[in-house]
Formats: sequence, C-alpha cells, structure tokens
Amino acid sequence: MSVNESTLRPGARRSPVAGSGAGRSGGTPGRPAGVPSGSVRPRRRPGRLREYLIFLAFVAPNFVLLGVFSYWPVVYNGYLSLTDWNMIAPVKRFVGLDNYVDMFTGAEFRDVMVNTAYFMVGVVAGSMALGLAVALLLNKALKGRGLVRTMVFAPHVLSGAAVGLAWAFIFDPNYGLSRVFFELFGASSPGWLTESSWAMPAIMIVYLWKNIGFAAIVYLAGLQGLPKDLYESAALDGAGGWTLFRRITLPLLSPVTFFLTITTIISSFQAFDVIAMMTGGGPGDATSILSWYVYDKGFSDFQAGPAAAGAVVMFVILLAITLLQTRYLERKVHYR
Repeated sequence: MSVNESTLRPGARRSPVAGSGAGRSGGTPGRPAGVPSGSVRPRRRPGRLREYLIFLAFVAPNFVLLGVFSYWPVVYNGYLSLTDWNMIAPVKRFVGLDNYVDMFTGAEFRDVMVNTAYFMVGVVAGSMALGLAVALLLNKALKGRGLVRTMVFAPHVLSGAAVGLAWAFIFDPNYGLSRVFFELFGASSPGWLTESSWAMPAIMIVYLWKNIGFAAIVYLAGLQGLPKDLYESAALDGAGGWTLFRRITLPLLSPVTFFLTITTIISSFQAFDVIAMMTGGGPGDATSILSWYVYDKGFSDFQAGPAAAGAVVMFVILLAITLLQTRYLERKVHYR
C-alpha cells in the first residue's frame, strides 16, 4: 500500500507537508518564513493611546496639587531646617545640622518633649476610655438617644479657638464657673491657667471635652455592628456582663480601637488652637508642646531654621509611631 505507516499508528506525528512554509524553513504556522519569533508583536488596540491620554487628563491635576501643596512643602521645610534665616533677610545662610544639635542639647526642647508625651498619653488614654464608656451608654435603648448623641458629638465640630475662649472664662478663679463649683465644697478655685501644676491638666480637660464625642460616635458605630448571636450564645453558657465585655466586646472592637489610637495620637500632636487661646504655651513652658514650639520659634522668634527642625522631628515621630502601630499592634486586631 502507498499509505505511510506513520499515518496508521495512533498518536504518531504527521510529517510536514512538502512545499509548505513551515516544512521548508522550520517556522510556525501563521508566521511568514524567515521571520524570527521575537519580531512579531501584538497589534495595539486603536483606543489604548486615547485611554492613556484621558487617564492623564484626569490624574495630572491631582498630582500637581499634591506635589505643590503637600510634598514640596515637606521638602522645602527640610531644606529650611538646615539654614539660619529670620524670614525677612533675602539670603538664607546654610548651617548644616547646627539647628538640630542646638535643639537636642537645649533644656527647652527636652521640656517640650516631656510635655508632648504627657499630653499625648493623657489625651489618648482618656479619649479611648471615656469615649468607649459614653458609647456603651448611648448604645442602650433610652428615650431621646438621638438628641443625646448630637449633644455629645457637637463639641467636636466647634472651633478650637471658640472652645478655648469659653473654657478660659470657666477656669477663671475669680469670675468663672470653676469658682462657683469649688465654693460648693468650701474650697477656692485653683489657678488653672496661671499655675504650672494646673495648666496642663486644664488643657487636657478641654481637649478631652472637645474630642470625646468623636471617639464615642466611632465606638458606637462599632458596637452596633457586633453580631448579637455571640452575646446570646455566651449568655446561655452563663457569661456575665463583665465577661461579655472583656471576652467579646473588646476583642471585636479592636479595629475601631486601632483606628482611634492612630488618629488621636496624630490629633494630639496638632493641638494648637486650644493652647493658643488659653495659655499661649505658659505659664513658662508648662503647656508648650511640639506644635506650639514650632509656631513660637517661627512666628514669635522669627527663627525659621529651629522651627523647621522642630517640624521635621514631629514628622519623623508621627511616621515612626504610625509604622510601629501598623506593624505590631495590628497583629492583635481581630477583623471579622
């Protein structure tokens, strides 16, 4: 027979057809003979370039705004921290790291950092504890609950300058409401804003009053999202109120706590308006935190270099705290 034996065996490969381009040159079907495999490129879709141009048209303004108003000020501030400039002279004298050396070796900056740490710890702990307590109360089925929620959150949206002026009058030992309160117990009002031992607690009280509402509302949203079946199952097993709170509520609220911890720390470093209206960093340096130090050096002493160096230190501290929290504390966060 004239039939090739390979065609009779199942699975045998068919020999190239004589005269075809693939058989003569070893190429692959669908490509001209003699053309290397890497030279054939997929044809671009006609509308791809148009899509890129539309994308750039929408994104470019945002990148320009971010670059001009966010990233460039950070870079320029870093440059100013290496100069000696009174914000008036046309020439900025380059001094290298002298501003940082003077800042870290001076007693004033050490006091500022101690005040900042004291204020941050007190504000963060107070906001977390009091905010959660208020949220637990607001989560109960009470009459007028919506009005109470509004009243609790209202101080958070008020101007910090207005809040500072109002509380400065309240803390006045001669004419304020603080005098009336202490006279009920036969005592005299302390010098809240004139004594070093009372000034920082007064600032912390005002700051907590203004910001507890935010923490309470965020915690309340978290509480209302907790699954009820877990509480019912635990209650059937004999778990009490404290056990339910410690074993179920707190672990499930850990994402909310993690979020509030980061935002409250950042907010505590930016507490400027209340201090400006109530104490101006005084008495002495008793309420001078890092944000006030930057303002005081820049716009009271007209020393742009030390002010910029303080801003760089603040940026590095906040960045380090955020990274540490994200890396280590988030491991203990329970996402459902």
